[in-house]
Amino acid sequence: MPVLRKRRLWAGVAMAALALSFAGTGQASAADTNNAKNAGFESGLTNWTCTAGSGTTVSSPVHGGASALKGTPAGQDNAQCTQSVAVKPNSTYTLSAWVQGGYSYLGVTGTGTTDVSTWTPDTSSWKQLSTTFTTGASTTSVSVYTHGWYGQAAYYADDISVYGPDGGGGGDPAPTVPAAPTGVSVSSTTSSSVSLAWSTVSGATGYNVYRNGTKITAVTGTSATVTGLAASTSYSFQVTATNSAGESAKSATVTGTTTATGGNSGGSLPKHAVTGYWQNFNNGATVQKLSAVSSQYDIIAVAFADATTTPGAVSFTLDSAGLGGYTVDQFKADIAAKHAAGKKVVISIGGQNGTISVSDSASATNFANSVYSLMQTYGFDGVDIDLENGINATYMTQALRSLSSKAGSSLIITMAPQTIDMQSTSNAYFQTALNIKDILTVVNMQYYNSGTMLGCDGKVYGQGTVDFLTALACIQLQGGLAPSQVGLGLPASTSAAGSGYVSPSLVNNALDCLTAGTNCGTFKPSKTYPDLRGAMTWSTNWDAAAGSSWSNSVGAHVHALP
Repeated sequence: MPVLRKRRLWAGVAMAALALSFAGTGQASAADTNNAKNAGFESGLTNWTCTAGSGTTVSSPVHGGASALKGTPAGQDNAQCTQSVAVKPNSTYTLSAWVQGGYSYLGVTGTGTTDVSTWTPDTSSWKQLSTTFTTGASTTSVSVYTHGWYGQAAYYADDISVYGPDGGGGGDPAPTVPAAPTGVSVSSTTSSSVSLAWSTVSGATGYNVYRNGTKITAVTGTSATVTGLAASTSYSFQVTATNSAGESAKSATVTGTTTATGGNSGGSLPKHAVTGYWQNFNNGATVQKLSAVSSQYDIIAVAFADATTTPGAVSFTLDSAGLGGYTVDQFKADIAAKHAAGKKVVISIGGQNGTISVSDSASATNFANSVYSLMQTYGFDGVDIDLENGINATYMTQALRSLSSKAGSSLIITMAPQTIDMQSTSNAYFQTALNIKDILTVVNMQYYNSGTMLGCDGKVYGQGTVDFLTALACIQLQGGLAPSQVGLGLPASTSAAGSGYVSPSLVNNALDCLTAGTNCGTFKPSKTYPDLRGAMTWSTNWDAAAGSSWSNSVGAHVHALP
């Protein structure tokens, strides 16, 4: 989140493409077959050709079976892997694949009619891409492909299928109904949720979760959090495995009992709150001690924690030299003084250059333990997640729930995703927010350093407008977050970000539009959200450098909301 943060990708072009890419998918008939060969990469790259040696098979992560494709793009290569698939003329086929990792594309050429493709932004868990195509009158083969994007992170693909009439080229054997899941256990509980985990089932492409005998959710991974439960109540859970052949028998029953303690309401936070990032470094903005941060800020996020050599673990070192001799004892005393004034101080994890990775159970445990240790050492009230280089929803959820079990119901959890991270509930950041909804305080998405993005109405909006703020906030509000968990994140001045600065008055107009339906632009939400949490800025230092014009205007406006 430091000044002049870089966008990871041509977001404007990407979002325009996104608006067209997620087409409806067809259903295969009983006579259809998967015409792709070595669809699960169990035979290495047999039948597949990858550009510039960019493809290989790996044993982890896999969606089904024992292997999956890993494509590693380079600066001039998108790691495209293709297969020629036999098809019948004048026939309709459903093309699908499970993908994970960096930007992932799936498509087909040579159909004789309209070639199609679909794609998804980076995702930390398996996600299915699917589309349909129709062959021409003389088409007997098509070229199916998957690829990533130039210079971006590696992608993984598995269980690719081209379901439709048998093209005569032969395909993989039809799947069989998977076995029932084993190892089902309760990993954590709160007053309103129970988290479950289980072992991977070979051949499964998804799992159904049952509560007291009734199916309540379907997931693709080997964990799930069931929310909306009553406090101090016992529930029974079972899990089944699924694939295209059907659903397994139910697992053994496990019992989860919710706690008596309520979830996180933000401690003593006001109904409407302002968050500001405090810089633990000097980059040309006003150098501040915490004691100098404006009283308009209700939550102060200390930027940033540091990665350590232990996977997932973080540390914090006060930049005393860069901050004019600010001592650790003064820092701790200033945190205590902010507490006395009713403020919250959290440690922020990530930023533009952050390299913290929570990608397995061990690193999740290390993360929770190290953050809790910092809370005890300095008096932090919680944690801010500002990871801009990818997030694993499964293990970040595990880490934050573990931290919650240590810190209790007063824990503050804030998040600051980029705009592209919150375009869909399938994105890892959005998934994480929904997974921890019962303990989440607020998501302050960064409405800056962004290209054009889709609003909740499906239209494309450019940054720097009221419509950009309101139409994108609407996605979160309609996607499952409570209004009290949504805030608008903006730069405090033109120096604080590379692009996307808007005047405080425009921020206030967006707040009015969302909370009361007034001062809107061309977009007006279908309902109002009077409980909207408020706003955030990068940073308190840049705000101070600009004469505190942002906090004096937006802060006062937020606190005056009904």
